[in-house]
Amino acid sequence: MSGAVSGTADAGWMSSLISDAATVRQKLETLSNQASTGLVGTTYAGLGAGASVSLDLNPEIANLQTWQANINQVTGSMAVTQTAMTQLQSIASSFESQLNTVDSSAVGLDTANVDVLAASAQSALQEVAGLLDTTDGNTYVFGGADSTNPPVPDPSQILTSGLYTQINSAVGALATNGATATAASTLTIASSNDPATSPFSAYMSQPAATLQAGTPVVQVGQGQTVQVGLLASANSAVVSGGTSTTGSYMRDLMRALATIGSMSTAQATSDGTDFQGLVLDTTASLQGVVTAMAGDAGVLGNTQTALTATQTQLSDTQTALTTQVSGVQDVDMAQTLSNLTLVQTQMQSSYQLIAGMSDLSLVKFLPT
Repeated sequence: MSGAVSGTADAGWMSSLISDAATVRQKLETLSNQASTGLVGTTYAGLGAGASVSLDLNPEIANLQTWQANINQVTGSMAVTQTAMTQLQSIASSFESQLNTVDSSAVGLDTANVDVLAASAQSALQEVAGLLDTTDGNTYVFGGADSTNPPVPDPSQILTSGLYTQINSAVGALATNGATATAASTLTIASSNDPATSPFSAYMSQPAATLQAGTPVVQVGQGQTVQVGLLASANSAVVSGGTSTTGSYMRDLMRALATIGSMSTAQATSDGTDFQGLVLDTTASLQGVVTAMAGDAGVLGNTQTALTATQTQLSDTQTALTTQVSGVQDVDMAQTLSNLTLVQTQMQSSYQLIAGMSDLSLVKFLPT
């Protein structure tokens, strides 16, 4: 009878020890995984009550990272655009200032400078065409929605383009047509989107409203976008003022340079009043260019500042949400390693007890 009792007791103890060992082994596996990954669990189920926090916040964190990356990308392009705009503004301001001297020469002062200024204007027109093809990586910053293609397909040939040759012909007929008609003619030429006239790409040779509708935007939040970038053949945020404008300060600048580049000392000395009238019209147009350029560049600068502030806000929000997620996903590594050591000891003790069960029997504890 004592043997039966002993067998039953041994079986019960063994079952209990095996069950305890299995529990300890499961804890050991969990702690080992946590120590290895640094995570409470590698699945949402393993996070327990924290799963809902992880499910809710991780997608939002991913969005915040995407929006910050968007801002990083466009602010780089915007900085490149501003650099190009500074050069373009400098060209416009320089020739607007120099035309004041030419205006004086029209009444008999220093007319010899006209040929020199014309040559400089031709060179500047080539520079402007090249600046409009400025790139940031593979992106043409003045390309609008067609940013993978150059806004001016062949800037090196701008002096043989329809824009220049037609304006050159119009200015050459100044003595015949007079200042008013000549200025009107150059304005029409510079406004044209005809492929035989426009120096711009097919995309950029579209109405301003069409181009403005396609101005690039960047997503900075859920359902929030900000317009970024400037256009090669249309204004973005400001309206060009004055009576002598195509409505695009870039076109106006190219028109002015083509007009100046087509002038000559001979005209300045022989055409008198008509020459002065054309110079005054060109000067007025350049004044409008300088003002409008400053406006668009200013808006772009304000947008850059606002995007920087938005990026900081997004980063702060991401940090806060990441901290919340970390609280439910990440383990306290020091505590985990300490618990792992303790459970490893428990596991070893369990195995030792199970191994020693073969020597345990109630008979051994009964008096002989």
